[in-house]
Amino acid sequence: MSRRKTERQLNLVICLLSTRRHLTAQEIRKTVLGYAEAESEAAFKRMFERDKRELRDSGIPIQVGTGDAVSGEEGYRISRTDYELPEIELLPDEAVVLGLAARAWRHAALGEAAANALFKLRSAGVPVDSEAAPGLSPAMRTDEPSFGPVWQAVRDRRPIAFDYRKPGQETAERREVEPWGIVNLRGHWYVVGHDRARGARRVFRLGRVRGEVTVLRGGPDVVVPEGVDLRSVVAGQHAEPERSAVLRVRTDAAHELRRGARRVVAGERDTSGGGWDTLTLPYADTPDLVRRVASYGARAVVVEPVGARQAIAAHLAATVESGDGADGAEGAVPDEAPGAPARGPRSADQLRRLLMLVPYALGRDVGVPEVARHFGLSEKQVVADLSLLWMCGLPGYTPGDLIDVDLDAARETGEIIIGNADTLAQPLRLTADEAASLVVGLSLLEALPEAQGLEGDALKRVGEKLRAAAGAAVASLADAVQVRVEVDEQVADTQRRCADALASGQRLHLRYLSGYLDQVTERDVDPMGLVVQDGYPFLEGYCHLRGDVRLFRLDRVLDLSVLPHAARVPEGVGRRDLSAGVLQRSERDTVVTLDLEPSARWVTEDYVCDSVAELPGGGVRATLRTPAPAWVVRLALGLGPACRVAAPAEVAEEVRAEAGRALAHYGAGAHR
Repeated sequence: MSRRKTERQLNLVICLLSTRRHLTAQEIRKTVLGYAEAESEAAFKRMFERDKRELRDSGIPIQVGTGDAVSGEEGYRISRTDYELPEIELLPDEAVVLGLAARAWRHAALGEAAANALFKLRSAGVPVDSEAAPGLSPAMRTDEPSFGPVWQAVRDRRPIAFDYRKPGQETAERREVEPWGIVNLRGHWYVVGHDRARGARRVFRLGRVRGEVTVLRGGPDVVVPEGVDLRSVVAGQHAEPERSAVLRVRTDAAHELRRGARRVVAGERDTSGGGWDTLTLPYADTPDLVRRVASYGARAVVVEPVGARQAIAAHLAATVESGDGADGAEGAVPDEAPGAPARGPRSADQLRRLLMLVPYALGRDVGVPEVARHFGLSEKQVVADLSLLWMCGLPGYTPGDLIDVDLDAARETGEIIIGNADTLAQPLRLTADEAASLVVGLSLLEALPEAQGLEGDALKRVGEKLRAAAGAAVASLADAVQVRVEVDEQVADTQRRCADALASGQRLHLRYLSGYLDQVTERDVDPMGLVVQDGYPFLEGYCHLRGDVRLFRLDRVLDLSVLPHAARVPEGVGRRDLSAGVLQRSERDTVVTLDLEPSARWVTEDYVCDSVAELPGGGVRATLRTPAPAWVVRLALGLGPACRVAAPAEVAEEVRAEAGRALAHYGAGAHR
C-alpha cells in the first residue's frame, strides 16, 4: 500500500467517524484530503470504491444511508457503535486463559490475527498477558497451504473448488464443495461440506488437496445444515475394529501392539528372560493389520485368522523380492504443494497498524521497540508510520485539525507521544478472524486440565464474554472451526500428575515408549512445561538419561511416578523453540530417500519431508531426515512393496533382510 493511499484511507476513516450524517461521494471527494488527485469522475469512483472495499475487508464498518434528501443520493458514515470495541471486563484468571488461547496460534496461520486481537484488547484496557502461565504451551499448526483459503471460504460462506487426491489414486480429481466447517482431529485439518458433484456430505483432509484452492464468488451463500456436528462427522470416517487376530510377539517387543491388545498371555521364558507372548488384537481390516504387524519384522507373527496370515506372508515376500534401490528416478517432477509456504488470511496493512497503534499509545508509556516487536517491523519503519500519522486528521487539515506526533522523541528516545487524536481514541472492534482465532484457541485449552483448573469455569466465562463482544457472525465462524485433542482417561490422568509436579517443582520418573524405536526406557525428568501440539499432549523436560531437553508424548508414558526430589534444570538450559514443530532437526540426522506408490503417499502427509517429487504412475519420491534409521526400517516393512528405500543402501538392505527373517516364521504353507 503506497504512503499516499494510506494517508487518504486514514483521513477517510477519521472523516466518516466524525460526521453525524451520511456524506455523499461528492462531499467526500471535496472534503477528504487525497481524492482531489483523481483526474476524472470515473477515476474518483474507482478509487473510492476500492477504498471502501479495502476498509470493509479490514473490519471497518462503513454504513450506507441517504446522503442527499433531495436527490436521494447515497451517503456514507462510520457508526461508532459498530466501529469501537465493546467494553470487556476480564477477571485475572480469564485474562490468563485468553492469553493462552492467543498463544495457541503463535506459529500458525492465524498467529497474526490472534496477536492483533490481544493488541486491541490491551488498547481497550483489558489486562491480557500472553506470557502468563509459561509452563503451558498450547500450539496449533496449519502447515497445509490450503488452510488459508478454506478458512476464508468458511468465514465468508463461499463454495470452493480444488484438486483432491484420495489415498491410492494416481491422479487428483476436481472437487467443488460447499464448506460447512473445518475440524482438527489428531493433528490433521479436515474440511466438512457438501460435495456438489456427488450430491452428498463429504470430508476432505487438507493435506491431500493438490495445488490452489479457488474460492467461488458467484451464487448464493453456503447454508450449513441445522444441528450438524462437524467433529462427529470427521471422527466417523475412521472404521472401528470389528475383528480379532491372534499374534505371537517377542518378549519386550511390539509394545504398541501390546497396548492395543484385548488380552496378553505371557509365554515361557528362556534362561535369558526372552520368549514369546500371545496377544489378542482387534483390527478393522486386513491391510491395516498387515501393515501394523509387518512393521515389527521378525518380532511379531500372525497366528490366525488364516487369511491374515497368508496376506502378511505375501506382503513380506514382496518386500524381500523388491529391487536393490532406485534407478535415479529419472523424470521425477517436484511437487509444489507440500513444500509451498502456508498461506493464511490477508495480513494487516499499514492502515490497520495505525488504527491499532493510536488508541494503544494514547495515555500509555509505549515505545518504538515494543511496537516494532509486535508487528515484526524495524524501528525505522515504525517511525515512518508515525510520520505518516502526523500528516492526517480532521477535514480542514490545519495544524489544529491534524494528529500531533512527537517525531523527535520517537527518533531520539524511542518514546511514542501522540495527541489530538480523540477521533481514533477507541480501538477498532475485533475482526472475524481475530475474534474467531481466540474463541477457537479456547477450545484447544480444554485438553489441558491445568488450564481448566485456573479457576474452574474460566474457559467458559471468557468464551462467553468474547462471543458477546464479537457478535453473532464471529460466533458462527468460531462454531464452524472445531479443535479437539482426543485423550483417554489414562493420558488425562498422566497430564494432571505432570501438571502437579510442574507446579510443585518435583522430579518425575517415566517408563517411556520411544516413538522412533520399539523400545521402553526408564527416564528421570525435571518437568519444564506442558505442550499440546499436532493433536497430542507432551511433557517438556530435562531428561537426565539423555542430558538434554526432551519432549515426551503423554500417550507413550507407560508409567509415571513423582520422586521425592526437587527438579533442578541445569543453568542455561531453556525450553525448545517449537516454531518449526515438535520434530527437531540435527546435522547428525540420516537423510533417507523413499520411492512411494500412490497407496503410500500418506507418508508425505504425516511426516515432515525435505522434498517431494512426482514419479510416473502417480507415485512420489520423498526425502526426509531421521535420528533413528531403525524407524525407517519399521516404516518400510509396514509399507511393504508400496515403498522402496532408494537411499541409503544399508537401510534398504536391512529392510529386505528383516523381511526375510520375518517370512521364515510363516513357512512354505503360508501362500496356499
